[in-house]
Amino acid sequence: MKAKAIVLTLVLCFAGVALSFADDAFTGTWKLNESKSKLAAGAPKNNTVVYEAAGDNKKVTADGTDKDVKPIHSEWTGKFDGKDYPVTGDATADTRAYKKVDDHTLSMTNKKDGKAAMTGRIVVSADGKTRTVTTTGTDENGKKVKSTGVYEKQ
Repeated sequence: MKAKAIVLTLVLCFAGVALSFADDAFTGTWKLNESKSKLAAGAPKNNTVVYEAAGDNKKVTADGTDKDVKPIHSEWTGKFDGKDYPVTGDATADTRAYKKVDDHTLSMTNKKDGKAAMTGRIVVSADGKTRTVTTTGTDENGKKVKSTGVYEKQ
């Protein structure tokens, strides 16, 4: 009887550890579905976005094209705590802050020279297969722009 209790306790401990390390809804590789997206004219386009663990942080890597269809690559590493962390490779932002709203939603703010340049909301569908990114910001001419990108998990 004691052996069964010990084995059951160990199984439950291992299951608890495995669940605590389970990936969140955002982790993985996401590909842009252009036919379902409504991107602002001239806006940069992130064709592939990867969310991954980086120690106790998250790393977000985006590859795509700029307004002149030249390749772009940006990287951000930080926590989903609403604080600004440096972003590299993004001509429109020096820092980015992600804040976890719930298990399937993030809010995001890009800043350039300390001023908010773009805000957004990232929502992963309940089935975890689709990620919708809605952003608003100001283009280089000072005009308000809004984009919605729909991504599919790979």
